[in-house]
Amino acid sequence: MWSYKRVNILTLVAGVALLVASTPILASAATSRVEFPSDWTTPLSEGDRVPEVTFLTRSRVESNDPNPFDWKLRTTDDYFKGKRVVVFAIPGAFTPTCSSTHLPGYEAAYDKIRQQGVDDVYCLSVNDAFVMRQWGLHQGLTEDKTVGGLGFTKVKLIPDGAAAFTRGMGMSTLWDVERGFGERSWRYSMVVNDGVIEKLFVEQPLLQNSGPDPFEVSDADTMLAYLQQKTEL
Repeated sequence: MWSYKRVNILTLVAGVALLVASTPILASAATSRVEFPSDWTTPLSEGDRVPEVTFLTRSRVESNDPNPFDWKLRTTDDYFKGKRVVVFAIPGAFTPTCSSTHLPGYEAAYDKIRQQGVDDVYCLSVNDAFVMRQWGLHQGLTEDKTVGGLGFTKVKLIPDGAAAFTRGMGMSTLWDVERGFGERSWRYSMVVNDGVIEKLFVEQPLLQNSGPDPFEVSDADTMLAYLQQKTEL
């Protein structure tokens, strides 16, 4: 009886092993990764239009509820049409560099950036609207409590929860075996003028499952220097 059960168990284990080995996404999880389409991972260029997507956001409503928000769809045009804006994209809310330097740098430089002919500053991440709001509060950003407000009074946080904008920008990166993030945005910044990329700063090298997290050119100081140079011309 014992030998019979043992044989059946060994047969079952062998069958499961064969199934896993024949399934590309599951096999060798520690060393392999899902391959994204090339247009998700090939960055757009200066002069290109930013992708047309719809963001699922939360908008403040008139209510005494502890969570006075409702769902609101905002399009690319809502954020970019007829405006000159600065965008910086990060791998994730609550992560170290994004929280200690990237967002705080742009928040501190917000007024100076606005003085360079910029209408607003956006921070974009592949996180949902709930996470982005809590991160902003945790960072000490001043919340915009007007009905229909964009969340915060200075840097506005854009939730790209399904990565649609990130994929359209060609900035999708996968950290499955590295950090365990899953799909996120690569770190970059840009100036967008009426929906067209005027200037683009992309951290290098852009890699899938990157070990290092480069932060050299997408910072607020580099962006401000570019804007000031353009203003002087």
